Amino acid sequence: MAGVDRDELARTWHTDGFVKLPGFLSAEDLAPALGELETMFPTPDGFHDGTDPRRKRYLEDEFDGIDTFPFASPELSLLAVHPRIVELAETLIGHTDLRIYSAEAWAKYTGATSYDQELHRDYLNHTVLVPTTADEYQQVEFFVFLVDVPEDLGPPHLVSRTHTADLPMSPNFLPRSGGQGDRFVSTADNTALYDVEESGAGPAGTVIAFSTNTFHRGTGLRKPRGARYSMQLTFRAAEVDWGNRVAWAGRSHEPAWYEFVPRATVRQLELFGFPRPGP
Repeated sequence: MAGVDRDELARTWHTDGFVKLPGFLSAEDLAPALGELETMFPTPDGFHDGTDPRRKRYLEDEFDGIDTFPFASPELSLLAVHPRIVELAETLIGHTDLRIYSAEAWAKYTGATSYDQELHRDYLNHTVLVPTTADEYQQVEFFVFLVDVPEDLGPPHLVSRTHTADLPMSPNFLPRSGGQGDRFVSTADNTALYDVEESGAGPAGTVIAFSTNTFHRGTGLRKPRGARYSMQLTFRAAEVDWGNRVAWAGRSHEPAWYEFVPRATVRQLELFGFPRPGP
């Protein structure tokens, strides 16, 4: 990663629980995937003018805009394991023997539904154990912006671990003014944490790396006729078997998988658990 201080990057990620890299992927890196994006999602005009019949899919729940790997776009599948992405994961986790354990592409449209979330951590569906603080067993998530995501297009907001390190692992969801309360929802006033959250807004190609125990939230889209396209990718060390979301073998005979595998490198296939060729 030319021009990037890897040691400083890793220190920031471990201290704050996240690091933001504006424009980490270049326009050249993004171009092939963007050229196929319409095979997966409506364009902004297609959605807002109602000319794309896929529009109705996005109108009920914020998560309805998610497509899971392997993607209908082979180029987007390859972008999910782009060498710069993999190198970043290696730098932050401190391992070269990695697994990608989830990959999603997400389209959001202004006015489709509510995308505003409460502060939360993702560990509940990323590990069967309480997240460890041991450096050698970390998991890393990436938000990857395929287009510019200014503040009015719903960037994620994140809270540095310097403000949350002393909080227990439960409750996990922190409503601004407190919720009704169950074992995972806080009943306390959490306004102070919302006051120190940091915006992840950035240009196309921005990558935000964060930990599964970093408090963050999605925010609403306000830009007229707006659309936001991104990926969410998650990596772990190969030995961290307790961290998982997807069994790739269950998707290994989908047509999109057959499009992806012949074009992937040996290194990229290893991320999905393929054994290295040879005796």
